[in-house]
Amino acid sequence: MSTPALWRVVVDLPDATSLDRVAAAIGEQCEAISAFENGKRAWRVEGMSHDKPDAALLEAAFMLLDIAPKILVDRVQPRDWISENQAGFPPLRAGGFFIHGSHYRGAVPRDAIPILIDAATAFGTGEHATTRGCLLATECVKWQPHRILDMGCGTGILAIAAAKRWHRNVLATDIDPESVRVTRVNAAVNRIAGAIRAEVSPGYRHPEIARHAPYDLVFANILARPLMAMAPDLARVLAPGGMAILSGLLARQEAAVLSAHRAQGLFLVSRIALEGWNTLVVANRRTA
Repeated sequence: MSTPALWRVVVDLPDATSLDRVAAAIGEQCEAISAFENGKRAWRVEGMSHDKPDAALLEAAFMLLDIAPKILVDRVQPRDWISENQAGFPPLRAGGFFIHGSHYRGAVPRDAIPILIDAATAFGTGEHATTRGCLLATECVKWQPHRILDMGCGTGILAIAAAKRWHRNVLATDIDPESVRVTRVNAAVNRIAGAIRAEVSPGYRHPEIARHAPYDLVFANILARPLMAMAPDLARVLAPGGMAILSGLLARQEAAVLSAHRAQGLFLVSRIALEGWNTLVVANRRTA
């Protein structure tokens, strides 16, 4: 599936100090935003748009932020992004899981749980540090969770990992209908469609979430600000003694995210730091 020609805007930053504000400014003109480390401490922010971004407007916005980074605006020619991503997606090991695409023809390690995930129109193939952090964090769960929720499921990789590891049904939700569709497809290709129910939900307000609560284990690989805003809702649906695996936050955002959850009676069990991103395992102080 080839995409039409798009416009790209690229901004390089010497560090992450103004990363969020620069991404927000680019987001005013672009439909998709990505940010990643581009060397030691340096960061690159990229935006993709069907319409040509206005470099002059971006310069004005950055002046208000008292920064003056170099702005690159160029044309990206049509390419079959999904096929290219799949071809460049090597299998990877994340703790007890082995994630691979449908193009992989090699053997699966005998001591690993296989997960088949192709690069698609939703987030989560296991390559990003936040997803890997969540998969590694499952090692902190030393007991058998019965009710599991994947909040912000993306491709459904975490829901699939949980269903395969603990042989339990998982409720997976996302605000994006396309992510829910992809999750259902991935559950089917992993032969566990019956174990995963995927629903569109803006946060924790879906009736199905309330019907199956409380949860012994919740995955929430989102972003720092939504995690903080939804901390009260998480605490409300988390079972006494239950655990939540939180990710999507930069290391410098940990204190704020943790503070929001501690205010709801949750405490830190463990943290996993990968490539500047932190994954937090928190637990409910209430006991069963």
